[in-house]
Amino acid sequence: MDALLEQLRAGLPAEALITDPEVTASYAHDMASFCDAGAPAVVVLPRTVEEVQHVMRTATALRVPVVPQGARTGLSGAANASDGCIVLSLVKMDRILEISTVDRIAVVEPGVINATLSRAVNEHGLCYPPDPSSWETCTIGGNIGTASGGLCCVKYGVTAEYVLGLEVVLADGRLLNTGRRTAKGVAGYDLTRLIVGSEGSLGIVVKAVLALRPRPPQQLALAAEFPSATAASDAVCRIMERGHTPSLLELMDRTTVRAVNATASMGLPESTEALLLCAFDTPDPAADLAAVGALCREAGATEVVPAESAAESELLLQARRLSLPAMETLKPATMIDDVCVPRSRLGAMIEGTAAIAEKFGLTIGVVAHAGDGNTHPVVCFDHTDADESRRARESFDEIMALGLGLGGTITGEHGVGVLKREWLARELGEVGVELQRGIKAAFDPLGLLNPGKLF
Repeated sequence: MDALLEQLRAGLPAEALITDPEVTASYAHDMASFCDAGAPAVVVLPRTVEEVQHVMRTATALRVPVVPQGARTGLSGAANASDGCIVLSLVKMDRILEISTVDRIAVVEPGVINATLSRAVNEHGLCYPPDPSSWETCTIGGNIGTASGGLCCVKYGVTAEYVLGLEVVLADGRLLNTGRRTAKGVAGYDLTRLIVGSEGSLGIVVKAVLALRPRPPQQLALAAEFPSATAASDAVCRIMERGHTPSLLELMDRTTVRAVNATASMGLPESTEALLLCAFDTPDPAADLAAVGALCREAGATEVVPAESAAESELLLQARRLSLPAMETLKPATMIDDVCVPRSRLGAMIEGTAAIAEKFGLTIGVVAHAGDGNTHPVVCFDHTDADESRRARESFDEIMALGLGLGGTITGEHGVGVLKREWLARELGEVGVELQRGIKAAFDPLGLLNPGKLF
């Protein structure tokens, strides 16, 4: 410990190091349930690339593991500390270095808050589409680490589709540049896409070149009530099959709708079994909403309420934004799952999750980025009740198995971290795991970067 601190201090300002155990403990974990976390030896908050390089050279020389972190809003334990590690928090590297309206790119440091970047580029008539639910607090570096998604992914895609190039500090302190600033580029293996979603296990992202798009028109939304999740899922399939491209297509099951009603008095009918929210940011959103409303009625919607203004749209979408806070009022603890299935199997996923909730005697609500088939079952439980905690964990495993059985994936946007290591191996298979471990060894032969995550 003394040697570690001595070498770190040789290349870092005093304010960049935190050693007080009471403070370092607050950096030990992200927001995931059921994920072990260790006690870090030290927390480092660098401000420059050179300082990050110094940390990694020191870690390599002394064989000390390093856990990179952003805002710790993750839900898989990917940012959890290991005993005796260096926690490398990138939140102080928070500069927007460039916004180019001609090239339609932004160059940023990893600690930039997603919402801060979005507002900055909006001033130039541009937008950065990836918008995780935690966009007001999560960082771009964290979004890159877990390949985050968001509410608008159905039209605009996920983080990986907007990362053009990266500057990465490797485990031994060398600096790697990947990708490009250009609109096109296919030179060599795509190391940029490899690093996106790697959860800090291959290198430390210290700069990112991000693609931007023209700012779209203000969106209009509608809400459609359904007598079952199956009917709502059928509407989703009809919408996508007919070639519509909504900017948002979200689904809430009956448990979530009732929780939101109880929390915020939204006035949604208690008879609602599923609520579908759809929005368009096209030149004529009212016409698109009318077409989608008709498809919803064909699928069995009992009520379709289109907004006539941006303000009305915001009121409709408020129910979706309140989903998680509302579910958190039902029990002392929640575990937010993240299973993505083919759109055609969305109804089976939601109905299957309801059956799992009944089997284990638990409250499990489902909200979904329905246009992507990305479901978020929220398991509510009392963490002080050992039996209920056990049932919550077992229900989580059954939800994972259900998703894989439906041809899906164990994570659409939250990442693997600690929570889903076992399930990643099941999804990838023996050959897939072997190859991915080989890639990890090529980047990090000593296994110092974020150990215990993914594999």
